[in-house]
Amino acid sequence: MKSSKLIMGCLATLGLTAGLTAGIAVAQDDAERDAIAERLKPVGELCLQGEDCGTAMAAASGGSASGGGAIDGEGIYNNVCMACHETGAAGAPVRGDEAAWAGRTDKGFETLVSHAINGFNAMPAKGGNPSLSDDEVQAAVAHLMDPVMDVPAQESSSESADSGEAAAEAATAGIDGEAIYNSVCMACHETGAAGAPVRGNADQWSARLEKGTETLYSHAINGFNAMPAKGGNPNLSDAEVQASVDHLLAPVQ
Repeated sequence: MKSSKLIMGCLATLGLTAGLTAGIAVAQDDAERDAIAERLKPVGELCLQGEDCGTAMAAASGGSASGGGAIDGEGIYNNVCMACHETGAAGAPVRGDEAAWAGRTDKGFETLVSHAINGFNAMPAKGGNPSLSDDEVQAAVAHLMDPVMDVPAQESSSESADSGEAAAEAATAGIDGEAIYNSVCMACHETGAAGAPVRGNADQWSARLEKGTETLYSHAINGFNAMPAKGGNPNLSDAEVQASVDHLLAPVQ
């Protein structure tokens, strides 16, 4: 009888030991799998024009300056932009690659910021994160461009708009924007050809005006959708294009 109880006790002990050992092994396996998954996790997400991925990226972005102080452009870049601009995905120029950026830096920092805010080619507006402010996008672009160009001192979007308008007025002083419009732009903007918004049509211009005059200048100078750069007349100066845009927008501003 005693030997039987002894045997039963040993079996119970062995069962508990085996169960505990199995539990430890499962926990170790889970921990190892979690560690492997963490190491294999991608550094970012690829988001192309038209994809609804802004919400996920917004949750991941920790570079906002909502609490005040300077904007962490590097943090925003690392959360939103690096998936393409560190790998070259979707044809994105890689950060620090001077050859890839050569033709782009010639357009100027403001144009690059405009492309980042409004979207350009495969790049969605604000990198797919609509929760970012224009100032946050500008800070991310400043970090992206820092290795390959002299980045101007950062201003808030309102300060930048005020200084941009003043500079535009100075640059276009004395230029006959109406004459340039009539000789270059009216063929499309009086008829609506190729989807061009018609001069004076407030409904067609409302969404475009929200992007700001600087963005519309940039589109006219560099080309946008079906509209060729400088309306197809490369001999025009940037100031002459700006003057013609001022005439085009006058009835709807």
